[in-house]
Amino acid sequence: MAFTKEDKHVITFLRKNKNYGAKHFLKEFPDKGWTRGGLNDLISKIDRTGSFQRLPGSGRPRTARTVDNVEQVESLVLSQEDMPQSHRSQRQIAGEIGVSQSSVRRIVKSDLNLKCLKKRRVQELTEANK
Repeated sequence: MAFTKEDKHVITFLRKNKNYGAKHFLKEFPDKGWTRGGLNDLISKIDRTGSFQRLPGSGRPRTARTVDNVEQVESLVLSQEDMPQSHRSQRQIAGEIGVSQSSVRRIVKSDLNLKCLKKRRVQELTEANK
């Protein structure tokens, strides 16, 4: 069972003030459903850093959706509006910038708030059909 924020505060307080170990926590709080391995991990983190909070910058770093790549995709996508017959596909933009096609789509959709549409050919309407 995962630790709640209150549980983590209690564990931090008791570890710092009374030096409780994992076995002592399990005896003291048997109804919580904590595991010994989870407690050992949390206690080692408290001993190492002094807190149960994550350190800033400790997550996985962004590689494709950086500010520089977003600006490059934006310039390539929006440069097509004024010039007809100069469209680029997501595959071409991905090749020019050096990121994956899915990253280009994610940048266009999430960061630029645009929609990706594929150009399709349709039949031409005749005067009779109009």
